[in-house]
Amino acid sequence: MEDCLFCKIIAGQIPCQKVYEDESVFSFLDINPVNPGHALVVLKNHSADLLTTPPADLMKIISVIPKIAKAITESLDYPAFNLGVNNGPVAGQIIPHLHFHIMPRREGDGHKLFPGKPYADGEMSAVAEKIKQKLNNT
Repeated sequence: MEDCLFCKIIAGQIPCQKVYEDESVFSFLDINPVNPGHALVVLKNHSADLLTTPPADLMKIISVIPKIAKAITESLDYPAFNLGVNNGPVAGQIIPHLHFHIMPRREGDGHKLFPGKPYADGEMSAVAEKIKQKLNNT
């Protein structure tokens, strides 16, 4: 897509700090990192989000994420990382090109996970039933 920021980065029209590239996948450092080493992993073929990406392309990107994450954590001495995908604007997806965030983490880095909240009485089973029904009808 000619207007896609990530497609322009992949094409070399916009500079980046590339950390990985193969025939299908491209990875570069995020310009606003959670911690140094925070990288984005994208498909070279444009795909807007996780739900519209062909399964074969998902397999390609998922298969290299551990390799990139291991290189980040080991080379920069991080004990852990978060893997994130924001799917859709409400979930924080700013660029409509599927991308995974590898966010290296250290104890005491000041970042917290999403806070959870309990279900109301009976709500959990009702939600599970709706999901199962949709899966069975797909």
